[in-house]
Amino acid sequence: MSEKENSTGDYRFTIIIPVYNEEENLYTLEEKLRQFLTHSFFQACVLFVDDGSKDDSLRRIQEICARNPSFFYLRLEKNGGLSAALKAGIDHTFSDYVGYMDADLQTDPEDFNLLLRDIEGYEIVTGIRANRKDSFFKNLQSKIANGYRRMMTHDRVSDTGCPLKVMHTNAAKRIPFFNGMHRFLPALILLQNGKVKQTLVRHYPRLAGTSKYHLRNRLYGPFIDCFAYRWMKKRYINYHVHENNLD
Repeated sequence: MSEKENSTGDYRFTIIIPVYNEEENLYTLEEKLRQFLTHSFFQACVLFVDDGSKDDSLRRIQEICARNPSFFYLRLEKNGGLSAALKAGIDHTFSDYVGYMDADLQTDPEDFNLLLRDIEGYEIVTGIRANRKDSFFKNLQSKIANGYRRMMTHDRVSDTGCPLKVMHTNAAKRIPFFNGMHRFLPALILLQNGKVKQTLVRHYPRLAGTSKYHLRNRLYGPFIDCFAYRWMKKRYINYHVHENNLD
């Protein structure tokens, strides 16, 4: 069991939800998360990370957390992007397992149970979006980016852009973080000699709000970040302590 350093240590599973200007989705997301927590495979809590939202997201998050005892939040000082929000959430998680999903409701928290059933045997279980509901152009961009990433990293993962993942928290805390890191979570777990499993999950069209991604951060960003990963792979350090007298 993870050492308790905040309220997430009272739970076995923490769901991190990075939020940037998603006010229109938050109340519906709250209801879906509340329903999921009643029958999560492990006792679970929710950790919103407000990434410097400029709309009413923060006020709604605070309101949601006030009426739900298993809901918590962090507010970042300024917008830092998805990788920064995810790192902040992981740094403040002390449950055994940590997962994340986007706030746009294009994935369903109910599918976390599909990932959690296998998490004890893998360091990360990642979703693959079945029957994607995005536009043809968005799907094409994703297909190109995923293909290029697989060629560069050899991680054999079909869909790293799927915003539904579960990890062992201790493995997640050892991930070297950088801008764009969220695209490489399975590959970065593999650097630790960890095991990766892929599982089909459902996907839905966005019903409210607008996407924060465009051509530059779907294609140009991953192209550059692949070189950062290749550099890191050659220099990554793994070690295992055989003995100590620190107790």
